[in-house]
Amino acid sequence: MSGAGAATATVVTCAAMTHVMRDEALALLADFLQGDRHYLASSTAYGDGGCDALARSLDLFLARPELGFVWLAFAEENGARPAVGACVVCHAISTSRGTLVAKLDDVTIARAWQGRGVGSAMLAALCDDLRGRGITRIDTACHRDNIGAWRFYERLGFRSLDEVRIALLLDRESAGSPCAASH
Repeated sequence: MSGAGAATATVVTCAAMTHVMRDEALALLADFLQGDRHYLASSTAYGDGGCDALARSLDLFLARPELGFVWLAFAEENGARPAVGACVVCHAISTSRGTLVAKLDDVTIARAWQGRGVGSAMLAALCDDLRGRGITRIDTACHRDNIGAWRFYERLGFRSLDEVRIALLLDRESAGSPCAASH
């Protein structure tokens, strides 16, 4: 796929993360989780555990692929093939569709590759892959102040559900909640 605005054609290929790709996925996702102001604004509510939690989650995806996977985009340019994009996909069952659906999170493109068509190519390839797995819908969330991400998702056909994502941490520190862990 040619990157928009790129002087030379950039070929983007995508694949689910394997053990060999784990370190590249870790670097991309850590950069996103540590530097995206929209994510950081809600990271406390999510119970963000930093790079150690990210590393554990990547290991879980590799050990439990039936639960989901990390999708990576690689740009082939000048003989190199670095990972330049990543996103996290978890499987769920939709009661409204009666089918499997995907929950999409942590969509990121390396800064130097933004605006070059990598994100669109990565999600187009992901959609093809998910259709092949029998997945019938992708759900995602977008920070209401992230106008660029909203435009990106709308260009791809995503539509607002007029809902707001909320979270409840199920750990012992959630004392006072009716759902808090019993001691």
